[in-house]
Amino acid sequence: MSKGRILSGMRPTGKLHLGNLLGALENWKTLQNEGYECFYFVADWHALTTDYMDTSHIRSNIVEMVTDWLASGLDPEKSVLFIQSLVPEHAELHLMLSMITPVSWLERNPTYKEQMQELSNKDISTYGFLGYPVLQAADILIYKANYVPVGIDQAPHVELTREIARRFNYFYGEVFPIPDIKLTDFPKVLGTDGRKMSKSYQNAIYLADSPEEVRKKVSIMVTDPQRVRRTDPGNPEVCPVFSLHKIFTSVETQKTLDRDCRTAQIGCVDCKKILAGNLITTLSPVYEKRQTLSQKPDVVMDILTKGSEKARQMARKTLEEAKAAMKML
Repeated sequence: MSKGRILSGMRPTGKLHLGNLLGALENWKTLQNEGYECFYFVADWHALTTDYMDTSHIRSNIVEMVTDWLASGLDPEKSVLFIQSLVPEHAELHLMLSMITPVSWLERNPTYKEQMQELSNKDISTYGFLGYPVLQAADILIYKANYVPVGIDQAPHVELTREIARRFNYFYGEVFPIPDIKLTDFPKVLGTDGRKMSKSYQNAIYLADSPEEVRKKVSIMVTDPQRVRRTDPGNPEVCPVFSLHKIFTSVETQKTLDRDCRTAQIGCVDCKKILAGNLITTLSPVYEKRQTLSQKPDVVMDILTKGSEKARQMARKTLEEAKAAMKML
């Protein structure tokens, strides 16, 4: 028996990094292996909300991203992996839901306000960007998902979906179950420059990086800015390298490194070598599987095509129910 239906997705941004692995993929894999009915999709229409001026990279980004999904352990035999735009029912339900969603609900969305400021170099004053939470609601409701796994910063999006579902059900009758937020707690992953790991910052360690590339990137990571010389004592609590040790290094070794850093018994170079070794040990199975899959893009697309067909069967049924409730058949 399924524990419930899960729905989650990612915008196709290309190759994924450690932050994506720890922030989403590990949780997705756990959910699929714990008996949930999982639907994971490529949110290519969502990519248009900020990158509509240049769409040339979307297809290649889809293949790269889903290759990382599969290499990280997502199993198309256990989860439905699909592309949003191959299930046009998402768009039709989005249109229907947009008719009942007050503009004020969208304008108070905290992410909308933040991104309008952060992405000031892009023209995102579009209807599509304002209304993308309604498309997210359609993504979730079209599969009657019971749970949506998100970090705390994404919880307002799911709450808006819940409000839209309640409003639809109030007007037209009970069609959509109200999805629950499944909060996921994951560590903040710092990049090589000490900021949050991000593709846009060019500070990321990618799942596609070879062991040699991992060593090189770790070797140039910033450390405690107050530790200038090898003989200076360090403070692991402000060191981005040690923040990754907390994730990828055993507790006993962490204790030793913490003590030796504070007493200058170990230098940053040796500390980084230990981290690089642990990262490579963790990522090697993913990297090796990815190397094989990267030679078979047609296999990746075939998985997505079949998954999209399966997703569409369910989406079509839900859409018919919604239309019937609205007396639109």
